[in-house]
Amino acid sequence: MIKNLVLILALISLVACTKGFSEKEKQEYTLKGKEIAQASFKELSSNLMTQMKAGGPAKAIPFCKEEARNILGELSKEHNAIIKRSSDQLRSCKIEPTVRELEVIDMYKQLNSEKKETKPFVEIDAEGNKQFYAPIKIQAKCLTCHGKVNETMTAKTDSIIKTIYPFDIATGYSEGDIRGVWSITFNN
Repeated sequence: MIKNLVLILALISLVACTKGFSEKEKQEYTLKGKEIAQASFKELSSNLMTQMKAGGPAKAIPFCKEEARNILGELSKEHNAIIKRSSDQLRSCKIEPTVRELEVIDMYKQLNSEKKETKPFVEIDAEGNKQFYAPIKIQAKCLTCHGKVNETMTAKTDSIIKTIYPFDIATGYSEGDIRGVWSITFNN
């Protein structure tokens, strides 16, 4: 009887460990995800600002297309994670969001529209990986390439974007809008 009870408790414990993780682990991975997202944003942003200073959108937009993925790839290696920016309004068809990323984006947009806090979080994904999500909010400097034509974005910039990204729908934003999410999968 006692052996059966111990066996049942051991099985319950094993199942619980594979389905989730402790609050302490959630906090640790949330903090780690925030650090990675901030470092990634800082690296991408500083590179884009350098290109903007060197030649404006005409230089920054092609740089973003050619180098942003490489920068995130290097940072992914450095942090032993898969770092991705995802959106429901795509600039490039090469980075389509997953169903879960779309759900998270919708959740953040709803919270943002209700003026509620949009906090990062971590969960276990369908493959059993620890997955971090954080909102990407539009800042004033982003509106040069993601804003509204003839308001915060020039027609010339829009033309450059349409030439480089013919299927672009990543414009029309206002400051504070949810642009998408940081989606970071931790390698175990």
